[in-house]
Amino acid sequence: MTSISEFFISNAYAEGAAAPQGGGFMEFLPLIALLAVFYFLVLRPQQKRAKEHAALVAALQKGDEIVTIGGILGKVTKVGDENVMVEIAAGVEVQVQKPAVQTVLPKGSIKSL
Repeated sequence: MTSISEFFISNAYAEGAAAPQGGGFMEFLPLIALLAVFYFLVLRPQQKRAKEHAALVAALQKGDEIVTIGGILGKVTKVGDENVMVEIAAGVEVQVQKPAVQTVLPKGSIKSL
């Protein structure tokens, strides 16, 4: 007859030594591949766009026609270290931070609108 404790407590039997697992590098290979895909599909294009935008902002000069990230069109009248003065209508100028410039338009674009 079995005792009640045998139902709740199982006997521990010694087992043979576990077989050694192969290659720690192979376990990390899918993770490394995932990180590489993430880098080339997400991070690299973002860095490229940031570099292009920094070059666009650095090349701003008086007379450029621009569009801000808020959608305001205007002509650059003054370029400072961190800001540009933009004429958005005759006699109306606003000061805009350089990073807020989204696009430089071809000359004469604003007049054609």
